[in-house]
Amino acid sequence: MWLKPEEILLKNAFKLWVTEKGNDYFVLQRRRGYGEGGGGLTGLLVGTLDTMLDSTSKVAPFRILHQTPDSQVYWSIACGGTKEEISQHWEWLEKNIMRTLSVFDSSDDITSFVQGKIRGLIAEEGKVSCVQEDDPEKFREALLRFEKWFDLPQKEKLVTYYSCSYWRGRVPCQGWLYLSTNFLSFYSYLLGSEVKLVISWNEIWRLEKTSNVILTESIHVLANGEDHFFSMFLHLNETFLIMEQLADYSIKRLFDKETFQEEPSLSDPLQITKRGLETHARNEQFRAFFRLPKEENLLEVYESFLWVPFSHFNTLGKICLSESYLCFASQDGSQCHVIIPMREVIGVEKPDRSSRALIVCVRGKRALRFSEVRDFERLANAIRRRCGMTASPQGECQNLINHFEDNPEEVALMVGQKDSSKAVSTEALMTVFHPQDTENLDPKMLKEKMKEQSWNIHFSEYGRGTSMFCTKKTRDLIVRGIPEALRGELWMLFSGAVNDMATNPGYYSELVDQSLGTSTLATDEIERDLHRSLPEHPAFQSDTGISALRRVLTAYAYRNPKIGYCQAMNILTSVLLLYAKEEEAFWLLVAVCERMLPDYFNRRIIGALVDQAVFEELIRMHLTQLTEHMTDLTFFSSVSLSWFLTLFISVLPIESAVNVVDCFFYDGIKAILQLGLAVLDYNMEGLISSHDDAEAVTILNKFFDNVTNKDSPLPQTVQQNSVGNNDKASSISKVDVSDLIKEAYEKYGDMKSEEVESMRKRNKLYVIQTLEDTTKQNVLRVVSQEVKFSASQLDELYVFNNILLPVLLHHDPSLAYLEQYQLGFHQFSLLFSLLEPWSLCSGKDTLFLWAFRLLDENQDGLVNFKEFCCALDILYSGTFTNKLTFLFKLHQPPECQKTHCAFCFTPTGRGKVDLQAYLKQWQDEILKKEESIKDLPRINQAQFIQFSKTLYNLFHSDPEEESLYRAVARVTSLLLRMEEVGRRLQEPTSPQKSSTSPIQEAGSIPQEVEWSFAFEQILASLLNEPVLVRFFERPVDIQARLDHAKCAQLKAKTNK
Repeated sequence: MWLKPEEILLKNAFKLWVTEKGNDYFVLQRRRGYGEGGGGLTGLLVGTLDTMLDSTSKVAPFRILHQTPDSQVYWSIACGGTKEEISQHWEWLEKNIMRTLSVFDSSDDITSFVQGKIRGLIAEEGKVSCVQEDDPEKFREALLRFEKWFDLPQKEKLVTYYSCSYWRGRVPCQGWLYLSTNFLSFYSYLLGSEVKLVISWNEIWRLEKTSNVILTESIHVLANGEDHFFSMFLHLNETFLIMEQLADYSIKRLFDKETFQEEPSLSDPLQITKRGLETHARNEQFRAFFRLPKEENLLEVYESFLWVPFSHFNTLGKICLSESYLCFASQDGSQCHVIIPMREVIGVEKPDRSSRALIVCVRGKRALRFSEVRDFERLANAIRRRCGMTASPQGECQNLINHFEDNPEEVALMVGQKDSSKAVSTEALMTVFHPQDTENLDPKMLKEKMKEQSWNIHFSEYGRGTSMFCTKKTRDLIVRGIPEALRGELWMLFSGAVNDMATNPGYYSELVDQSLGTSTLATDEIERDLHRSLPEHPAFQSDTGISALRRVLTAYAYRNPKIGYCQAMNILTSVLLLYAKEEEAFWLLVAVCERMLPDYFNRRIIGALVDQAVFEELIRMHLTQLTEHMTDLTFFSSVSLSWFLTLFISVLPIESAVNVVDCFFYDGIKAILQLGLAVLDYNMEGLISSHDDAEAVTILNKFFDNVTNKDSPLPQTVQQNSVGNNDKASSISKVDVSDLIKEAYEKYGDMKSEEVESMRKRNKLYVIQTLEDTTKQNVLRVVSQEVKFSASQLDELYVFNNILLPVLLHHDPSLAYLEQYQLGFHQFSLLFSLLEPWSLCSGKDTLFLWAFRLLDENQDGLVNFKEFCCALDILYSGTFTNKLTFLFKLHQPPECQKTHCAFCFTPTGRGKVDLQAYLKQWQDEILKKEESIKDLPRINQAQFIQFSKTLYNLFHSDPEEESLYRAVARVTSLLLRMEEVGRRLQEPTSPQKSSTSPIQEAGSIPQEVEWSFAFEQILASLLNEPVLVRFFERPVDIQARLDHAKCAQLKAKTNK
């Protein structure tokens, strides 16, 4: 264990210790009387003395001391009861501390650093134990320090904290790392030097584990163009996992506020805990590995052995139990895994208590035997409870298996082959348009039948349907290509879509009925692309295929309006329809869009960009020869985009592309990345010798045109690799897709799915920050043409608008640049109160509401950044007339909004995108002419009184406040007199008009005549008061106001 450093003077001391290891800074010693040698008489004496002492006075037999070369003073820093324990501490020091100490110049600095680090480790161990014991005392102390050291909002939720070192240049600072929902914070105070760092998760561009000569293991954070390194963690992997989860959580909240609605532990940022983040990460990994629906969560894990009948041995692994599934994976994750839906379980039995075993019987004459399960009775009860069954009598599972063996015709009905679907089309299009001729078998069809036979043998050994064992042999068969007749069934199985369809019977038919006849932007785009989907295939030259494609795409757009429809979905879906029934094709599309390729099919294709960044990283790792020749790899990102979006379907002939899709449904995006590397490797020489990007593209296109599938049973009329291209391609060798895929697995198959997911997370931050930076630059470029603010001031306004706000309630990245960040009324009033140039003393809420209504031209309850900046530009840089016009228009709120209250203004949102409305708005903006003051309507009596009050409020705390008040009073009095004179001049003089009826004379009360003012009258009157003109034309420093606003907002938050 680590010890609080204490000084020990060894000079002339009695030799009770023997030095076992040593270097310039540390010494590992063994107490005499322990270990080899014993130490003679001295050792015997020491051993006897230690034996006689009680447990509280005993000295540990091993210890580590810290020293410096020029000092005789030693510091005890660790002790251990065994050689193994002390050796672990010694190895940690050598790995994490030794290289670091070389950067210090003085011995005192070295000793101070070591002492600080050891104290941090002790505190870290104490903190971990407190967390494990659910003792909140230590956490409460850390929370108080966090609130004291960092000037952050009071509601900022601290998740966890760690002891570590932060590197400033070549010198480390020992301190504490605090991880909260919105910020990464570090604090250190050593020898009078304070170091404080606060980074928003939204500002992080890269987060990764790294190592170099000085830092063996550290965490690298890139934010705002600066690199930050944190090292010497007691639990580095745990720390990195929490940081990764918080960064990912922040990004997901930014782009999809509904992502965590179904997860109570993460739905509210104020309720996030370390345990909740770890659980979320574990559930995500569990669902991704076993391809389970997003509703499934990992509930229990049991270590056990599973009897593998085809190999005749027990394999060690883990049982993972969720609400609806029992899953098993061997320890290496690839040797064997099996997924058992609870709906398929028909019996659970405990045959042998001595071996702690249980047998799970599933439909399809199969039973799985788990042994050495530590809490096997609890597991058996959990399975029964989820299946809604009672305890199975002894031997019932075996009876069920015998029954299936005697009645094999029942098996097919119980392996998920039953058809409860109400889909419009009940057959795969390939079956309809290319039925197999079983009588006339050519060599290709014979080979196809041999493939089918291989799979049937596999099914007999490994099972068929949802509870099939997936092993290395399964992958080998897939690499060779799935037979045409089994492709749809196995795609459903490996993607997990079979489970989605089984748990949602009739769902697709309902969607088809509901979406039928709807007209949206998505349906318009679908209709446009229907005839572009595999147009050379006979299935999509007929109404049968086109109608099925329309129904599937429209139903999915109706199901998931966030995605709706995206180009490339039509190509993918058309291939799915060739081999799967219509309803199955729908669920396969769901699996691809929502699980296997997340964030691919949307306006910004973030998922595809992330995987392209991963692809670039893999190119640098595996194809160094190519990277040396082409330092800029962005070319591969642009050329490979269609590879990822369409799974190579758009670049390979259809008969070859389906083999790639086979591998994708089994191995996920890993299969596409591997194949991409293999393609570049195969064309290495041509790419290196190419002179420009166009030549490189030509090389790749020629290669794809010559990828064949010699085993494909499809007729030549369907195959895209037509005979007409043979003349041009005669000099280029053909490549069989099976050989290409096999080569990809042999060279790059050692890539693990976990590593790919880690690379995805690492690159996602960079991709999203790049997109956000592009959005920012485009917005600033457009707005800068409309306002007089400098580039730096606009940049600060943008940051202030988007980052300092507590929550981005109205962020929609699917909209145009200017519309992505929107302000609702409450956010607008907060920002406007901080940034408006005058000090209003009263009536703020009403005035802010009027300003919001004035800027919200399309009346959707939201104001964008351009509209906000244009308003501020008028108030800061506008002329006297501009500012007065703005104030005048504030007092004429739209008639349709007069009923709204300042505190209940609810944005209506944009709802469904109306393309015609956008086009009309765009046309109106083009034709919009410059507004003239003559076009402004007159204001009535009540509005004029309110206008005068607003002017009074503007002058609060101004040095010329009294003069300004008198000036406004003179102007008001003058305008009233003018109006009175004008009204008298207009009084009727005709006897007919002036005479009143008897009824009016008898009972009516004379009505008060309404009066009003034109803007020109008010402007002319105010121009006669120099003090008012000076006030409105006085320049105001926007930069000082921005700085003041930042401080004011933070103070307001911390004082809540």
